[in-house]
Amino acid sequence: MATIARWWQGKWARLIAALAASAYFLYYANTPTDWHFLDNLNLIIHEAGHWIFLPFGEFMHILGGSLFQSIFPLIYVGYFFLRKDYFSSSLLLFWTGQNLINVSVYAADAQKMLLPLLGGDGVIHDWNWLLSSTHTLQYTAQISSCIYGTGLMIVIAAAALSIYFSQQNIPEAS
Repeated sequence: MATIARWWQGKWARLIAALAASAYFLYYANTPTDWHFLDNLNLIIHEAGHWIFLPFGEFMHILGGSLFQSIFPLIYVGYFFLRKDYFSSSLLLFWTGQNLINVSVYAADAQKMLLPLLGGDGVIHDWNWLLSSTHTLQYTAQISSCIYGTGLMIVIAAAALSIYFSQQNIPEAS
């Protein structure tokens, strides 16, 4: 086990991990409407967000799914950042961008409502409800593009940061 830990701390291993993550998440950004393995986990986190934000009123309850899905990875980004493990933090930043890209697909569906939703027919489409209640449904394309663009910029930043931090020396644990 110590050998694996030493290998992982090697710059080549971290660089390979950074390049692999960059390749996958850039692929994800180019195929956002396809279902990817991370979407299963993100769906659970999204649904948990509805329950977490339930006490804050109807608007926050409905927004809570996408909001929690988007901020949940930031908890881990922050955890590793505070521990000065910048490489791990940068790898988790990919997940933040990926979640925003995923949310943009849901937001883009606000008018057509073609995505299959958990619970089947008759359930509220979060983004249709949110944009309708704020009288911004006509801006669906612009809003979803903004969310997508933010997610893509975060993925690109994560790629640059993870490659950069993969080549930095990791301080010895005390």
